[in-house]
Amino acid sequence: MEPEQYEVLLRREDGHWWYAGMRRAALALLRSAQPAGSAARILDAGCGTGGTTIRLREFGPAVFGVDYAAAALTPAAARGLAGDLARGSVERLPFRDASFDLVTSFEVIYHAGVASDSQALREFHRVLRPGGLLLLRLPAHDWLRGRHDRLVHTRRRYSRAEVRDKLRAAGFRVERLSWANGLLFPPAAAKRLLERLSSEHEGEGGAEPDLWQPPRALNWLLEQCVALEALLLPRRLPIPFGLSVIALARA
Repeated sequence: MEPEQYEVLLRREDGHWWYAGMRRAALALLRSAQPAGSAARILDAGCGTGGTTIRLREFGPAVFGVDYAAAALTPAAARGLAGDLARGSVERLPFRDASFDLVTSFEVIYHAGVASDSQALREFHRVLRPGGLLLLRLPAHDWLRGRHDRLVHTRRRYSRAEVRDKLRAAGFRVERLSWANGLLFPPAAAKRLLERLSSEHEGEGGAEPDLWQPPRALNWLLEQCVALEALLLPRRLPIPFGLSVIALARA
């Protein structure tokens, strides 16, 4: 990512509607498969500034974060994770085989800085104990690329079938695979198409074109729209489309 994106992430990760809503939905799905306190060792692969990593302590006492960017690890350490962080690539995790009960990875292996998403998935499988759980989330639909994708160095976006096939090829058994952030898919798709049709927008938006902080009431409403999936995903209710793909898989 561009260096300033870590500053954006730090400012937005706790309270911005997208981060808060997506985190609520992902953790609800995780609770349906991994009871609280049941994972002895947890790895957040590509932990960024640690806003989600710190919340994974709900699922077990030992939570570790790994990220390649030193700019991300400094604020993550300030959250109280200092002794549990490592700098490293998701394609070559600095951990022994079968070290973890749970691995999470949110919007990481799609980056241009990850040369092989397949290798990263094999690494997740390697460090998981037999029967260990992976929670993976990735951006969907390559045609939805926009200015934000350029800022964070998006290499690709995914379909559900691509995620399923890559997980299976890495040795995982897929337990749950779904679209996510479906309610806001229509307006987001319309926004992307308008950006493409209107060249006058090119270069606008600064460092955070998709992460503008709306007024408090609107921010709350948007978060509720996204977090609605905290009710849908654990119950396996179908989400017909979405801006992301989310998967639970067993090693």
